[in-house]
Amino acid sequence: MMIMQPEWITKEMFDEAVEVVRTKKNPAALPGVYFDTYDEGLSVQIMHIGSYDDEAPTLRRLHEEYMPANGLDFNGPHHEVYIGDPRKAEPSKLKTILRQPVKRRT
Repeated sequence: MMIMQPEWITKEMFDEAVEVVRTKKNPAALPGVYFDTYDEGLSVQIMHIGSYDDEAPTLRRLHEEYMPANGLDFNGPHHEVYIGDPRKAEPSKLKTILRQPVKRRT
């Protein structure tokens, strides 16, 4: 899981927060938490509305229709940005941004 942070959050601030959590609760997953930057470059995206289980047709449209029609090739794995809370929203109303890093065909 990746959680986007505002630009003003620094590695030092992150390290300090991790240390606070370690001293107060020390969850087992804490060693796997890290601070990093992610630059995917040129990407395309599409909004999927509905159950996570029903994303495949939306992703297929992006991959098999939009990308070829616009001279784009894959440039890494797709990822998803979840909008809303699946514990509170009906599955048919969930919103997910499907993002695909791409490169232009040469």
